Amino acid sequence: MNVPFRALSSEAARGLRGRLLCDEPLAAHTSWRVGGPADYFFVPSDSEDLAMFLAMLPAHVPVLWVGLGSNLLVRDGGYRGAVICTHQGLGHASPSGSSGYFAEAGVPCAKVARYSAQMGRCGAEFLSGIPGTIGGALAMNAGAYGHETWSIVKKVELIDRQGQIHESTRDAFKIGYRSVAGRGDCWFLNATFDLIPGNKEEAQGAIRTLLQTRGREQPIQERSAGSVFKNPDGDFAARLIEAAGLKGQHCGGARVSVAHANFIINDGSATALQIECLIKRIQETVAEFCGAELEREVHIVGES
Repeated sequence: MNVPFRALSSEAARGLRGRLLCDEPLAAHTSWRVGGPADYFFVPSDSEDLAMFLAMLPAHVPVLWVGLGSNLLVRDGGYRGAVICTHQGLGHASPSGSSGYFAEAGVPCAKVARYSAQMGRCGAEFLSGIPGTIGGALAMNAGAYGHETWSIVKKVELIDRQGQIHESTRDAFKIGYRSVAGRGDCWFLNATFDLIPGNKEEAQGAIRTLLQTRGREQPIQERSAGSVFKNPDGDFAARLIEAAGLKGQHCGGARVSVAHANFIINDGSATALQIECLIKRIQETVAEFCGAELEREVHIVGES
């Protein structure tokens, strides 16, 4: 525990409108439902509150942003630093201009898809297949069913360690498959999406079809973190994992999903260590039997 900051937080927290907690278990905030405590866990009430928190945070304290907790494995020893939880306080979303849509970092991707379709603003339907928030989708260029987040981004706002806000366009970043470079020591605060006027019923129908497909192909009712590995060029991680005979393989309470081999399921008893061990076993086995190196999509943080 960082004692100097704990002493500071007791004074500084008086000016914050959000919730600042110490030793908060992260298992309650991740979709795998595993993970030890964070030294500090802050839920801002809005972007101004967040800016105040960052401004008073000592420079040596690491920061981790968490939305819905998908695509994230927190080790059992927890996180030595400050976790910022976005999906409660940074949840504003609204139309922008004649066809755009604005969403803060904590807004679920599925909500942007649903609400923009209701308004006849098309192009964001694929976001309904991403089990996370806009902040995470921006940070990793999340995608689903052949579409990627940054294909519809018009502009973004970022916030730095001093709580200063900066606006940028898509051209300021180097966008790749599941990667975004060029944001430096900043985090995505919100985005304005460039959509097109379209037919409301068709957009809603596309979302229903996508969700039905996702429900058939993915274990959405079980504890997972979404896709564990990136797809290699010209292939699919799930195909390689299945070809290596790993479907259904387990390490303690963690197992490879039989519905979709690129998902690891927590049966309710798994530890973060067991999930991480299974991830490594998959990588080693696929490399041995298929000659392919699987790169993690899941972000692993914290202490063992």
